[in-house]
Amino acid sequence: MSKKPVSILVVVVAAVAVVVVLWLRENIATRKDEAKQLVFRIVNLTEQTANPAEWGKNFPRQYDGYRRASERTGTKYGGGGSETLATDKLAQDPRLKTIFAGYAFSVDYRARRGHAYMLSDQRETKRVQLPFHQTGACLQCHASNATVYRKKGLENGAPGTLEDPPVSVNGYAQLLKGFEKIGTMPYDEATKLVEYPVACVDCHDPQSMQLRVTRPAFLMGIRTLASSNEPTPQLPSIEKWRTGDRAEPYDPNVLASRQEMRSMLCGQCHVEYYCGPKATLFYPWNNGMKVEEIESYYNSYKFADGQRFFDWKHASGGAPALKAQHPEFEMWSQGVHARSGVACADCHMPYQREGAIKISDHWVRSPLLNVANACQVCHHFTESEIKARVDIIQERNHNLLGRAEDAVVDLINAIAGAQAAGVKDDQLQTARELQRSAQWRVDFVSSENSMGFHAPQEASRILGEAIDMARKGQLEVLLRK
Repeated sequence: MSKKPVSILVVVVAAVAVVVVLWLRENIATRKDEAKQLVFRIVNLTEQTANPAEWGKNFPRQYDGYRRASERTGTKYGGGGSETLATDKLAQDPRLKTIFAGYAFSVDYRARRGHAYMLSDQRETKRVQLPFHQTGACLQCHASNATVYRKKGLENGAPGTLEDPPVSVNGYAQLLKGFEKIGTMPYDEATKLVEYPVACVDCHDPQSMQLRVTRPAFLMGIRTLASSNEPTPQLPSIEKWRTGDRAEPYDPNVLASRQEMRSMLCGQCHVEYYCGPKATLFYPWNNGMKVEEIESYYNSYKFADGQRFFDWKHASGGAPALKAQHPEFEMWSQGVHARSGVACADCHMPYQREGAIKISDHWVRSPLLNVANACQVCHHFTESEIKARVDIIQERNHNLLGRAEDAVVDLINAIAGAQAAGVKDDQLQTARELQRSAQWRVDFVSSENSMGFHAPQEASRILGEAIDMARKGQLEVLLRK
């Protein structure tokens, strides 16, 4: 081969290489610029911008995900229902009518749907309609309420203005005062004050987009937990605060890490709390977050009228019963994911890429509907294998839950039968206390929306105790006949 063709070939190859390098350089530069475009400054967002659609103009990617929460989704043990009505739990499990006899949940009890329905589903449930008399406290976890609380607080003498950051002395005072006032209003009046389900302003600073906690009950509850002696390895900022002088109360908006906030924001609503007319809504974390620690606090609590704490008197035997809400945050805190530093958002709002941009997926849903992003980032198994492992955990928990419910129903029927046979009330007090404890544990697991997955061993422990207590209650009734 002559030198001339070789030289031409070298030149061509070099030219192509230069073109490729320049193209790659341009592509990389374009992607870097694209990655900087996290926000489009279309509208000016303020603390009073409650409408998520307005936020969506500046954050279209996140808003696209947020809107998808209105899509009907479901897994084997969660979600489902129709486009207009959530799944009826009472129809699925008739034992619940006996367990909640005399309480609003025996009339209407439905499975949760996406965040888009959290306000509308509450407004439509029979539990907030006559003959029941619910208060505005129910809105703590079912509406975008940060701005509404602050406005009501200012109307009732809280210091400052709406220009104050919520995360400030004045902002906190406004939130708390409004929370207290709206919490005492009749539900049908209070619900007129809110317009949206959970919204962007509840979780983000409109200028910096920093995560923040705005629900007053959580702010008070997490301070109470921090002041307790209960270990909190899942929340290291609390452990660190405890080693200091504690001159200022624990404040998650100041002290919590971003990773902790990615769970605390969910823990504002997905928790156990008292929500009734006899006291301001509170989280019972004074002794810790385990089921028996919460129970012990309820057992020591007295209402203003001097009565012991209970949610309602059971219609079939008179036990002073407890009703769990939705203690996902408490159950998560006892699981291996929490101990490993995994936040709620890591699984339910996992990071996703759109081009060069990395964002949290704002379509909040079950990880089982998004295994690739939610699970396989850490667990390097096939999707079918991961789902099979989850199914084993949930199926076993579901079966054990059924046995626990059977035991509680048997105890309820035994107490009712003893009463009908003429056994005196004072002779049934021990059995009623065992019903209270067993039923509380069953409900704690049943109303927690992971079907045991958040902490499988803890869920099994709780249900085992429930079965034991219920069967002991039956023996107690037999001894009194």
